[in-house]
Amino acid sequence: MDYEETFAPVAKLNTVRVLLSLAANLDWPLHQFDVKNAFLHGELTEEVYMDIPPGYNTTQTGTVCKLRKALYGLKQSPRAWFGRFTMAMKNNDHTLFLKHRKGKVTALIIYVDDMIITGNDKQEISQLQDYLATEFEMKDLGGLKYFLGIEVARSQQGIFLSQRKYVLDLLTDTGMLDCKPADTPIVQNHHLGEYPDQVPTNKERYQRLVGRLIYLSHTRPDIAYASAPGKVLMFSKHGHLNIDGYSDADWAGNVTDRKSTSGYLTFVGEAEFRGMTKGICELLWLRKLLTELGYKPTSTMNLFCDNKAAIAIAQNPVQHDRTKHVEVDRHFIKQKLEAKDQLTDILTNAISSKAFHNSLDQLGIGDIYAPT
Repeated sequence: MDYEETFAPVAKLNTVRVLLSLAANLDWPLHQFDVKNAFLHGELTEEVYMDIPPGYNTTQTGTVCKLRKALYGLKQSPRAWFGRFTMAMKNNDHTLFLKHRKGKVTALIIYVDDMIITGNDKQEISQLQDYLATEFEMKDLGGLKYFLGIEVARSQQGIFLSQRKYVLDLLTDTGMLDCKPADTPIVQNHHLGEYPDQVPTNKERYQRLVGRLIYLSHTRPDIAYASAPGKVLMFSKHGHLNIDGYSDADWAGNVTDRKSTSGYLTFVGEAEFRGMTKGICELLWLRKLLTELGYKPTSTMNLFCDNKAAIAIAQNPVQHDRTKHVEVDRHFIKQKLEAKDQLTDILTNAISSKAFHNSLDQLGIGDIYAPT
């Protein structure tokens, strides 16, 4: 058994969000499918043997079976399945498969055996569905409603993403289902750190909880800096395809290890300067993805930052003594904005309730379950 070649690509949630935003803006349909017994389609490239299964009688002792196809439980089964699917699609573009034909665009994104299909032509989408049905046993799940633990709802306003069930399960598991909701995720100006006299916590339980909260931040970016079931993220139908980004960072804000926190948001000194670089890299990736989809942004990408030192370095990218340790690839930032308009403070700081809710409004996060 090959334990080295077991990695199987899965879709980036950022790519999923880009497709949903595009579908909301261009009014594309969204279809969801599941491949039945996906791992059984995988072709094995190495020799794998298994014990005789129960119920199969043989008179020979020491007999084993040689696998001709992948099985559930094999380390390489996910990779083998993805290789088989990629071969069927005749495309090696990782987990996003695109087809362009005379102005028609069809896009398919896959996460293990769950897939979303969208595009601007219903006939092309139907032909793709028919082709996949000849290659694999497919289950049509209808319009996109639930994907990777994320609830998807569509209206005239746009597409809404929610993880309400995920949050309720999380609160139940942690015994906080009846807790009192907080106005903000963390008290303003509060800094987390180690406390020597604190009673030790269960390390594995704590790590598992942090991981679950990180996954929740995919639809709730407002809890990214610190972690109400009803909040959702909306992709507006009346938006645009121009790309804007916001970047922010603190400077050695962790009181224990002096590490910095950076964050960036994208719309379909020095610590901040590095944070800006991460943001611009995401913008470049986003621009490339939209271009591949056939919708290249026509306007200039804007990256907004409110740190004076970072702006000074960006405007005058000469390496001085104080900045010569900063990598060369960091020196290509050119935009700025007023501090009061910085949306990414929500990702890097414990801000006031007023600023917090202002950021929520601008991020398109609201409570669709709130009484009206």
